[in-house]
Amino acid sequence: MTVEVIQAANLGGFPHGFLGRRGGVSTGDLAGLNVGYGSDDNRAAIAENRKRAVAAVLLGARLATVHQIHSAEVVEVEQLWTQDQRPRADAMVTDRPGLLLGILTADCAPVLLADAQAGVVGAAHAGWRGALAGVTDSAIVAMEKLGAKRQRIAAAVGPCIRQASYEVDESFRARFLEVDSANEKFFASGPADRPHFDLEAYVASRLTAAGITSVETLSLDTYVDADRFYSYRRSTHRGEADYGRQLSSIAVPQ
Repeated sequence: MTVEVIQAANLGGFPHGFLGRRGGVSTGDLAGLNVGYGSDDNRAAIAENRKRAVAAVLLGARLATVHQIHSAEVVEVEQLWTQDQRPRADAMVTDRPGLLLGILTADCAPVLLADAQAGVVGAAHAGWRGALAGVTDSAIVAMEKLGAKRQRIAAAVGPCIRQASYEVDESFRARFLEVDSANEKFFASGPADRPHFDLEAYVASRLTAAGITSVETLSLDTYVDADRFYSYRRSTHRGEADYGRQLSSIAVPQ
């Protein structure tokens, strides 16, 4: 099976892709294109999966990832670091061609950003904590420091857990309402009248509020589509011992 590369129409001029689990060599519960060294998967399989993932998006590119911590921290990527030297952050920006910025997810929202005129790209890992803390805002500011203009930036929100699958508790909901009562619109009642959170819509709204006029949402649910995507929550509900991570990446054209 070949690597499936899902793309956003508004990022068409940039090498990019939201990948799932199709096209990899991992087996068992992690079967497919698992790229997460945080899993207990075979290291050789992960390395091969990463090689395939990079080649599917931009042949010959160099992949940059960070140690994701659910924060609003962003780093500028000028050159690659080793796996052990990865910065602790949840967003990256660069203006260097051939550097593929990669975000790993397993329900959180991957966000890819690009300013075609400036030749600047960004990638953000937006779980609920990072999204609430403003990780996408941090990425936009960092892109501007490299010459981007937010009115020119296009952003796409990739596969993530969608509202119908994302049951939360009242304390979770309260955190968002304490920040802004208008966040009520991102919650709906699910079974047993428990709140369900719309992560994708919230992330998109943060981008729009920051002045990004071109925002595309792919509306793909990682939890529901087990053949296509990894999902931390689904793996937990199934009692699986481990879960895979998928890659979303973008680069400045070479």
